[in-house]
Amino acid sequence: MIRFGLRLALASGQEAVVRLVIIAAAVALGVGLLLTALAGINAVGAQNQRYAWLNSGLVGETPGPEAADPSWWVLRDDYHQARRIGRLDIAATGPDSPVPPGIPRLPGPGEFYVSPALGELLRTSPEAELADRFPGHEIGTIGDSALPSPDSLLIVVGRTPQELSRMPGADRVASIMTTDPSECDRCVIGIGTEGITLVLSVVAGALIVPLLILIGTATRLAAARREQRFAAMRLVGATPRQISVISAVESTVAAVAGTVAGIGLFFALRPALATIPFTGERFFAGDLSLGLLDVLLVVLGVPLGAAVAARLALRRVRISPLGVTRRVTPRPPRAWRLILLAAGVAELCYFVGRRPSTTNGQLIAYMSGFVMIMVGLVVAGPWLTLVGSRLLAGRSRHAAALIAGRRLADSPQAGFRAVSGLTLALFVTSVATGVMSTIVAERGAPRTGSVMSSTLSQSFDTKGSEGPSRSRVPAGLASISGVEAVHPVYASPRDGGGPGSPDWYPGMISCADLARSPEFGSCSPGAEVAYVWHDLIGPRRATDDPPVWPAAPIDTAGVQALPLVSVVVTTDGSVSAVERSRTVLEAAFPDSGRYPATVADFESDFRRSLVQWQQLANVVIVASLAIAGCSLAVSVAGGLTERKRPFSMLRLAGVPLATLRRVVAVESAVPLLLVAVLAIGMGFVAAQLFLTSQLDYTLRPPGPAYYAAVVGGLVASLAIIASTLPLLRRITGPETARNE
Repeated sequence: MIRFGLRLALASGQEAVVRLVIIAAAVALGVGLLLTALAGINAVGAQNQRYAWLNSGLVGETPGPEAADPSWWVLRDDYHQARRIGRLDIAATGPDSPVPPGIPRLPGPGEFYVSPALGELLRTSPEAELADRFPGHEIGTIGDSALPSPDSLLIVVGRTPQELSRMPGADRVASIMTTDPSECDRCVIGIGTEGITLVLSVVAGALIVPLLILIGTATRLAAARREQRFAAMRLVGATPRQISVISAVESTVAAVAGTVAGIGLFFALRPALATIPFTGERFFAGDLSLGLLDVLLVVLGVPLGAAVAARLALRRVRISPLGVTRRVTPRPPRAWRLILLAAGVAELCYFVGRRPSTTNGQLIAYMSGFVMIMVGLVVAGPWLTLVGSRLLAGRSRHAAALIAGRRLADSPQAGFRAVSGLTLALFVTSVATGVMSTIVAERGAPRTGSVMSSTLSQSFDTKGSEGPSRSRVPAGLASISGVEAVHPVYASPRDGGGPGSPDWYPGMISCADLARSPEFGSCSPGAEVAYVWHDLIGPRRATDDPPVWPAAPIDTAGVQALPLVSVVVTTDGSVSAVERSRTVLEAAFPDSGRYPATVADFESDFRRSLVQWQQLANVVIVASLAIAGCSLAVSVAGGLTERKRPFSMLRLAGVPLATLRRVVAVESAVPLLLVAVLAIGMGFVAAQLFLTSQLDYTLRPPGPAYYAAVVGGLVASLAIIASTLPLLRRITGPETARNE
């Protein structure tokens, strides 16, 4: 029977070939997306592993006196145009000092290694804006084994042990750390792989159900003709098992071809996929790898799923060979179809306040809940379509609406099947947008106002030691083109209860000095010195009015005798002014615990995270809508072909072609609009439950982009339906009624 099934699948004319091509294309798309999700999870792990060595000085145990030649490490963050530069100052204490990966030996004083991306940046940027920060000369390039990404900006600078031992934050390192940051409780550098793995897994789950619907829809092309053929086989003696084998063989052939094409599609697009910064930085192409288990899961699972979908799509013939020819109206769907939908919501509700502690537990909890809701929407869709069709038929005053309502009531499953893919796309869109908009609203959009982006602050670590004096502020700083003012901020001796106290401020500034930059605020009336934040900005937003700072009980002469806590430089916001000022400050204070930065620099990681989640959400939305559009086009076109004889008889009976077109439009639009409302509502409910359970947030209304996406998806769907209407004239002529 398998050989006979292959012959029917490959040698049954143009219609069979078209059906196989469509199924194979659907499977190829699904396989490509699933392999991308699995490879993305593997790439995140590979990228995170290459962060491990950077934690050596931060979490390693302090070496004892017996340790052989430990290295002195000082790891700090520098910035250039809001891009983070990792700078490791290192000094050997002997020939056996540990060497970081990616370099052949430790650099000596006046030498440094750079990553390829930073080396290119050094060559293309003016020296006064970047290169002058790094004394000495380049002696080599850091290898890929030490770089999380091709875009990583990293430099390893050689120093003397005497220099580094006096610096704040210096560590002695006896060995290079190799523990994956995701498995290290004390590691502070690396990627939160658990969260990204969870999101990528949910993405894969969000795409697999629409893909199975597309495969099932493609499998049902020309279903009526194939059912008649299978029924004839049953009447001449074929068993239900043999019919099942034949139908499964047809779909499995297409699924195998699509799987091979999908694997080829993934590898062809892998270099382009590696450039998508899912984690904020690009991957190396080799990081997007697949394990044997990943390949077997997809290669065996997708064809098996396609065979099951085919068996379910053509199950009516297996029951009785007369089931096709009699065309008995199927039983109407019942309200019990809402049970699975309710179960999915109940599961997500259960985990509110009971969030699993492990990634696998969260994956099972949330992914299974989302998948149950998506499957529940598909199961409940026919019942909702039946309810809507009865309302339509009962209230219609036009022939087209009456015919459409009665046809939908006779077969609500077929009516909903055409729009089921778009229903899931709207659900996924609502979930993704609801989660994203809430995260942005709760965490606050990055502060990018002119004061935040153009003010450079050089802070000093005064714990356990005094900061530098005012005399160390370079006189040439104010003469840089674009620099508007230089404000020394002095360390406050006051202890108002710590950073959690509302009246705690770490610095003080002369009111005469503050008056030169009114955008930072003003002093209280009569005050000579005011308490301020070290960067003169603090937690305020870009839209807040300049504050009135509280008075400090000290005069100008007294405050100027105190050590500095920071130096704040205001600029016109130009790249040259900011980066030249940064370079001058780093040269003036090379041993400070921190490097100068703007608020925009500090928030660059948050911006990258937002971009990362937005890109993932956009991928899900676009992919879901694309899959749904394909399902809709295939389903509507296939439905017209299936019903060409009834439509031809209606035309012979005098029904105008325009009325038939309105019937088709109403048949597709009614279930689409009805279930779209439910899908959007369930999407927001699922997003709310996820946010409450995982992040303890409350859902915030999405922005205009969401409504544009929803309206655009619905309009595109209606356009797809409209594009199939010209087929009616061609397939409903008198010859169709005569030949059928």
